[in-house]
Amino acid sequence: MQRTLFEDDHHAFRETARAFVDRTVRPNYEKYVEQRYIDRELWLEAGRQGLLGLEIPEEYGGSGANDYRFNAVFAEELCKVSAGIASCLGIHGDVVAPYLVDLCTEEQKQRWLPRFCSGELTTGIGMTEPSGGSDLAALRSTAVRDGSDWILNGSKTFITNGYSADMVVVAARTSPEKKSKGITLFAVETGMKGFERGRKLDKVGQPESDTAELFFEDVRIPAENVIGEVDRGFIYMMERLPQERLGGAISNLAHAKQILLETIEYAKERKAFGQSIGSFQHNKFLLAELVTKVDVTQAFLDQCTIAHTKRELSAVDAAKAKYWSADVQNEVLDACVQLHGGYGYMTEYRVARAWMDARVTKIWAGSNEIMKELIGRDLGL
Repeated sequence: MQRTLFEDDHHAFRETARAFVDRTVRPNYEKYVEQRYIDRELWLEAGRQGLLGLEIPEEYGGSGANDYRFNAVFAEELCKVSAGIASCLGIHGDVVAPYLVDLCTEEQKQRWLPRFCSGELTTGIGMTEPSGGSDLAALRSTAVRDGSDWILNGSKTFITNGYSADMVVVAARTSPEKKSKGITLFAVETGMKGFERGRKLDKVGQPESDTAELFFEDVRIPAENVIGEVDRGFIYMMERLPQERLGGAISNLAHAKQILLETIEYAKERKAFGQSIGSFQHNKFLLAELVTKVDVTQAFLDQCTIAHTKRELSAVDAAKAKYWSADVQNEVLDACVQLHGGYGYMTEYRVARAWMDARVTKIWAGSNEIMKELIGRDLGL
């Protein structure tokens, strides 16, 4: 079925994004996997191509597109090659960007956004803690006033870009008595005394995406690095999580769709018992079911994207998109591994890597169980 949400400008932008992926990402992918991070040159080239500032106004070096469909196109093209690189660039341009654009002062925007767009300043976001997981309201990191500054203590874990980011937006408790209403966001920059990074975490999948633990021991944060108003951090995070979840959903499906297309071609070519394995009724029916499920999911995600472009996407619909796409992604990729047989279990095959890369999507950005809890509450249950 023909998708209808994109217009001529989006199709033209897809060619730009695809050229970047073919020229910069694809040739270096194996190197990034082996070293477990992406080179700064990729960030700088993405900046030169105008791919990092899609949500940043032009006066700060961005493209000022103000149209989430461009974000969707870029994510889809990246995920055809690497879910991990899509995650790294997505955290920067899709997750962190709204915090800086919506909440920062003019001085902060001038200080950070031009380098954010050029790739000279890479970013991450520090929400998850070792003891908290999806429960953001229970975070334990604290920031205490000291004159006009704040003293930050605590730790974060599973932070994408955590090992390499030049700046991390960190959520910390500033008014413990207010519980979730006492959280503030801080920009923690490389070189601040007391800010340390742990090892690059050894994940099941997405090795090219550097993920790390972060530690804060009496880190002095100047007042000019407070993002937004004090004690409103939890509200800010809740307001912006739907975009993060929609972005994750778009990536989930694009990732699965590409491998499914490759698997269909494999099923046509691979022979067993004198015929292509795709011609066996079970496999034919299985692929028919998977293609249908992907197409139906795409239709829902496209509607969510249109709604978000109009600023009408609800947190509940974003939760539906996130959980459903992650389930579909993992179902599709598991079936693709099975169709490849023993080769599907070999890491030199893309299907095996994709299968490993996908498992985290049912966990991050709020586990699928939390998504169902949000949906259930909306039903009045």
